[in-house]
Amino acid sequence: MRRIFWAGMAAVLASGTAQAEPAKLDPKTAVYELRVYYPAPGKAAALNARFREHTLGLFAKHGMTNVAYWNEIATEAAPEGRVVYVLAYPSRAARDVDWAAFGKDPEWQKVVAASEAAGKLVTKVDSVFMTAADYSPPILPK
Repeated sequence: MRRIFWAGMAAVLASGTAQAEPAKLDPKTAVYELRVYYPAPGKAAALNARFREHTLGLFAKHGMTNVAYWNEIATEAAPEGRVVYVLAYPSRAARDVDWAAFGKDPEWQKVVAASEAAGKLVTKVDSVFMTAADYSPPILPK
């Protein structure tokens, strides 16, 4: 998972895109967002490519902390699986600011337009906000 995070960071650095100062996160008070993306039929590979090649770096550019990413194992209910990931923020308010800036980023808008030229990649997104339990092992990337 860290390999994906650092690959995204390398892509941002290679592109010369300025990044926001990484958010200072206190593991005890950070807000974690679990997101589940349901790929459109036949679009799982394209969705993963968009995350790999663009999204992680743009999240980092906007001060979001990439924690981990997974591909759900395919089931009858989700034949292509789902993309599941966790981001971290110093607070819920910081999350809202980060997402607003991310959504307005011209680079992100170009990526979406290009990646969805043949149709939407995602049919549904679920989002759950969490804080770490006091007995949780360390979560944040080092």
